Amino acid sequence: MMQLPQHHKPGKPTGSSSCSSWIRRSPPPSPPHKKAGSGGRGRYACRLVPLLVLTVYSVFTVLRIPSSSLVVTTSDSERVERREDLEALKTHLPSNQNGLEAREETRSVASLPCSALINGEAGHGEDGVLCCDRTHYRSDVCYLRGDARTDPSTSSVFLYGAPRGSSPEKVRPYTRKFEDSIMGTIDEVTVVPVPGPFNASGGGMRRRCDVRHPRGVPAVVFSTGGYTGNVYHEFSDGLIPLFITAQRFAGEVVFVVLEYHYWWVGRYGAVLERLTNYKIVDFRYDRRVHCFDEMIVGLRIHGELVVDPKLMPNGKSIKDFQALLHQGYSRTPSSQPPVPLPLAPPSRPCPDHARAAKPKMVIFIRKKNRVLLNLPHVVTACRRAGFAPHVMNLRRQTPLPAIHAALASADAMVAVHGAAVTHFLFMRPGSVLLQIVPVGLDWAADAFYGKPAQQLGLGYLEYKVAPEESSLAAEYGLNSTVVRNPWVISNRGWWEMKKVYMDRQNVTVNVKRFGELLKAARGHLKNATEAACQRHHRGSGAAEVERR
Repeated sequence: MMQLPQHHKPGKPTGSSSCSSWIRRSPPPSPPHKKAGSGGRGRYACRLVPLLVLTVYSVFTVLRIPSSSLVVTTSDSERVERREDLEALKTHLPSNQNGLEAREETRSVASLPCSALINGEAGHGEDGVLCCDRTHYRSDVCYLRGDARTDPSTSSVFLYGAPRGSSPEKVRPYTRKFEDSIMGTIDEVTVVPVPGPFNASGGGMRRRCDVRHPRGVPAVVFSTGGYTGNVYHEFSDGLIPLFITAQRFAGEVVFVVLEYHYWWVGRYGAVLERLTNYKIVDFRYDRRVHCFDEMIVGLRIHGELVVDPKLMPNGKSIKDFQALLHQGYSRTPSSQPPVPLPLAPPSRPCPDHARAAKPKMVIFIRKKNRVLLNLPHVVTACRRAGFAPHVMNLRRQTPLPAIHAALASADAMVAVHGAAVTHFLFMRPGSVLLQIVPVGLDWAADAFYGKPAQQLGLGYLEYKVAPEESSLAAEYGLNSTVVRNPWVISNRGWWEMKKVYMDRQNVTVNVKRFGELLKAARGHLKNATEAACQRHHRGSGAAEVERR
């Protein structure tokens, strides 16, 4: 019941009628010792009429609503949320200009994860963006959007007009963050945020641009230090992460390199020129101030010699990286887009063609450690199994086009575990990698080469060296912990394992046991050839029907 203002006296109506008086205040109840007269009944009627109207309206409203609409299921809610997410976050699509086409965004940049900006999933929005993704155990990556200017004298990048409250970020742009010893040798880049505003009349001073790069052409900053010089690390820690990070720009990107090596640019120029249309910047010795409107400091990495299509905005895979290698080292004109290699061992034509030559097998040999001591017997076994063996002694100065030519035309490759196995990336899907695995290197052989080779579409076979086939048996004893329980040594750390099992071990394979793997390799090649020929015949038949 409403309280009355104190200047009103109970019992005196403030309006002209009893009904209007009820709306403003309630009359006092009739004294209990008196019967209510006709005036009292009128007042109570005025009370009941509005209540009756409200009740009828409520019942009518409930009856109009379908019962199913009163229940919100979990699936309905999830569908709404997913639909909102799809509308709020759009991704890039390839375009002829620079491989990117920003779609409309409805979410602010501040609400997006830094990884979405780095991967190009957030489109182009406002300037003055600085964020770093430090969640991956292999690498830290920072993203800048706005007025970014290099300062080689302090190994810094200044972002003018950065968000207020931003702090400087330090990054060592190399993909082995988990190795403190090697990361300590990598040059550090400091990203310095400088809040605005700035203007030409002195409201803030900026470093003068010596080289202003076109708008829409970002920079990718990375290091070629660390383990560069080892072919495995050059691909796994460098070229493949560079492909993952930069391929979406379709050449419209500038590479800014720390610890620049002229020999590295010369050796991998055929690949680099298909990832960038611009001259590479030597961050340390190019003293000019380079200005960009977008910059990525550091490289994305998915794992060992792998490109995970689920983590790529455009679904690219290791097969697309291999297509880039093939285009570069086969001297295919860069105007033609890279096309993944077909599933067909190159020297195994279909049965209706000329008589097939013996399948070509390339055997890589080592000279310092993990030497294949009975190489002549292995070559003989390959020949007896029906292969045409070709022995290659790789040196640092061996040109990559020569290695590519040998392997792109090969049906199989044999190699003892080591960096040279990385060259399986030049082999066509459907061919075979046969890796000889010394004692103590089972895990490394599978993780570094076995699984990546299978993801590329190669047949993968392992010859695991028995304890008595290792030179460690003569040095430490056949029943020693080193030979029988390698995990004991491996648990002491990578360097202890490397010193024993990689640097001091040679192998002698059992030719009979090795021959069984060669038979399995021939069987794989036969099946791969038949599968490729079936696809060829289906394609030829469809083309013939279309011509008719």
